Amino acid sequence: MAPGRARAMRVNHEYGRGGALAYMAVYDVHRAKVFGRCEPKTGIVPFMALVTQVMTTEPYASAKRVFWIVDNGSSHRGQKAIDRLTTAFPNAVMVHTPVHASWTNQIEIFFSIVQRKIAQPNDFTDLTQVRDRLRAFEHRYNATAQPFQWKFTTSDLDDLLARLDRHTLTDRREESSVALAA
Repeated sequence: MAPGRARAMRVNHEYGRGGALAYMAVYDVHRAKVFGRCEPKTGIVPFMALVTQVMTTEPYASAKRVFWIVDNGSSHRGQKAIDRLTTAFPNAVMVHTPVHASWTNQIEIFFSIVQRKIAQPNDFTDLTQVRDRLRAFEHRYNATAQPFQWKFTTSDLDDLLARLDRHTLTDRREESSVALAA
């Protein structure tokens, strides 16, 4: 029921589900380019279709090595997934992120943007509308995105570690002094 004077919108708890759609994507960190696919479900076959979509285009097809940084999803987990990938594409190298650390994977940042800008509010009338909106966003993202410029160098890391070591050493001295005073 639509909102009215002094009445908030009412929503019926019975609604017709329109189905589900799996959006899978790959992010090239050097070019800030997204390759995405909408599939009826996830799994090995849809994942390999995404891999094929990327690996048969340039510059990936002729590259010496293409690193695939993946989480531990069931369609690309373990040695079988590594073997399947390298058998199909010998120049592909699969690297797994640590378990429970998918946030280190840059595609997760893209998925976060998709969640905030595309998937909410969840008011789609059918799966075609979801698919079209995802593809349009991907196209716009590819036209406007720039590669992330890292500013934290190895020398910055060395400086940070040295400061942490000095700070830790100072804390230990203070703990020793407190222990002696007690």
